[in-house]
Amino acid sequence: LRRMPKSETTVMLATVAVTVFTHNLAIGVVVGVMVALVLFAHRVAHLVNVDSVLDPDGNTKIYRVTGQLFFASSNDLVFQFDYAGDPDNVVIDLSGAHIWDASTVASLDAIETKYHQRGITVSITGMNEPSKQRHAALAGNFGSQH
Repeated sequence: LRRMPKSETTVMLATVAVTVFTHNLAIGVVVGVMVALVLFAHRVAHLVNVDSVLDPDGNTKIYRVTGQLFFASSNDLVFQFDYAGDPDNVVIDLSGAHIWDASTVASLDAIETKYHQRGITVSITGMNEPSKQRHAALAGNFGSQH
């Protein structure tokens, strides 16, 4: 147990405890899988990175987002941008990212709304085809838009 990662130990102990408590291996396995999913989502949520660079002209700021964007990682995405300090044009480059769910699309909608409220033009570029399809199907369906 000392050599195993803590997350694997937690999954194993949860599975064993639930199995012993319920006398049902199937329930123990289901709980173990759910614990593993939660721990995995927590670990992967922190693998999103947002870097920014100001174009030489000073009128455009480019944000490069990398990582897997889903419910656990997209919650913090909205707070990675300098809405008040950014220039008139903002580009969000998602060529190093993948959109997995509606919560990410809602976060991108919120980012666009915050920029538009300040009169800043924002464009989202570089989406891979599955992300583009998910974004096109869901964008604008989560609250008030610009």
